[in-house]
Amino acid sequence: MTAASSAFSSTYKQAREQFLEAADRARLQVESKPLPLKGRDGETLAMDIAREGDPDAACLLVLTSACHGVEGFCGSGVQVAALRDEEWRSHAARLGVAVLYVHALNPFGFSHWRRATQENVDLNRNFHDYSKPLPVNGAYGEVHELMLPGQWPPPAASEARLMQWIATHGEAAFQAAVSGGQHEFPDGLFFGGTSPTWSNLAIRDVLRAHGRHAARIGWIDIHTGLGPAGVGERIFCGHDDEATLRRARAWWDGGGRTPVTSIYDGSSTSAFLTGMMFSAAYEECPQAEYTGMALEYGTLPMIETLQALRAEHWLHLHPEAPLQLAAQIKQQIKDAFYVDTPEWKERVLGQAREALFQAADGLSG
Repeated sequence: MTAASSAFSSTYKQAREQFLEAADRARLQVESKPLPLKGRDGETLAMDIAREGDPDAACLLVLTSACHGVEGFCGSGVQVAALRDEEWRSHAARLGVAVLYVHALNPFGFSHWRRATQENVDLNRNFHDYSKPLPVNGAYGEVHELMLPGQWPPPAASEARLMQWIATHGEAAFQAAVSGGQHEFPDGLFFGGTSPTWSNLAIRDVLRAHGRHAARIGWIDIHTGLGPAGVGERIFCGHDDEATLRRARAWWDGGGRTPVTSIYDGSSTSAFLTGMMFSAAYEECPQAEYTGMALEYGTLPMIETLQALRAEHWLHLHPEAPLQLAAQIKQQIKDAFYVDTPEWKERVLGQAREALFQAADGLSG
């Protein structure tokens, strides 16, 4: 096992143990928010928070993992490696930047190899003002039944209808229809919910507790599943504001080698989304100047990733499925969001480390 590989884990239970051990060795106290459900192996589930730096620091960098549960295999590895990295920790401390590590935003999905939360909600579509009408994604309704047929693998006739929809509307429209988020089908894919989830409320508590004294907040949220394998796309996460986007690009563009993309101008591999988690930073820490991005690592081609999501979601709706098929589908979803090779992991950690140093420099500049 390479040094890079040792930061990563094969289960949520192991990932949590590694995170807690790394925080302990760094002499950091950990606050845990337990989820009152058990993991797939009967283990305790929790959102764990470790902070390094002055409690009243003006500059705070937030590093989060497992917004989309199964993507936590990557994000947890990044966090464990950062906690073990003395040079990184010394650099942040020297600049007066406090660092907040939030491990497993969605511990249920992480443990059970699901993208969604225990409420079957896509956490990164769940941050809305629920006193107001929710966005309507009419296109999702056109493909919902085709995406989740009654049997798996899907019948040929059903797949032919889905392929015809894609041929008629295009792959970009298909991606937007499916992944853009929807609030009409609670049993569907990318469901944004009709109220705040447990994870939504928990991360808001964390931001209020740790961000209330900060004048400047940076946030890196680790994701996987879009783009070329091993490439970490830096996707701007903030309001559609030119000044904030310029600041994010000044921090993270890497001299043009790694441009910061945006869902607002179409430069990102991500579709346009609503209800994104970053809005909580504005709402819970209104005194702070906020700058954030999602570091999105590629794994498989988009169509293969969506196919894995379809299969896993079908399994969620059909727990009576044969054990062999269930195991096959679960491995498929894990492989779609985590590439278990030393080369991929080394690329992940190298790009994440660069982004962390850049964020600390930007916050303190």
